[in-house]
Amino acid sequence: MIVSANRTSLQYDSAIKVCKDIFIKKMHDYGSAWRVLRTSSITDQIFIKAQRIRNIEEKGMQKVEENIKSEYIGIVNYSVIGLMQLGLMDDARMEIPADEISRLFDKYSGEAKKLMEDKNHDYGEAWRDMRISSLTDLILMKLLRIKQIEDNKGETIISEGIDANYFDMINYAIFAVIRLEE
Repeated sequence: MIVSANRTSLQYDSAIKVCKDIFIKKMHDYGSAWRVLRTSSITDQIFIKAQRIRNIEEKGMQKVEENIKSEYIGIVNYSVIGLMQLGLMDDARMEIPADEISRLFDKYSGEAKKLMEDKNHDYGEAWRDMRISSLTDLILMKLLRIKQIEDNKGETIISEGIDANYFDMINYAIFAVIRLEE
């Protein structure tokens, strides 16, 4: 179990590094233009990516060259953006310095990793035996939950909030990236 946990930790760090590298390069190109997005728009953007993955999985082919792995990376990065937007809700700045965004990326991806480690402890790395298509379905389920919470103006009676669902989607997408690399 220790060897597997260490392996997972290294693979997780490697996948997050790839995600962050792409995120930072896009920040260089576009700045923090994503600040204009409401969380509902971020949720819809993630939905589009997850739905594309599912369509490709079901059809067995694709017509656009962008591969599935890049869509999972996009899900990670948009989920981090969602967490940032929730955390910056009272911050009116549209342009945020790249070094601050980099620190926020590390903060939220670090929290996601900690959550993954805690859940892996309890579930025993069950994700390694799951089909990648099931990870896609779990992401889509989380998105539908977020949409419902957003439609309820963020109010829940017993359920986790939007942020918990973003964290779970980060982890499911990272698991898919790891599995695709194996």
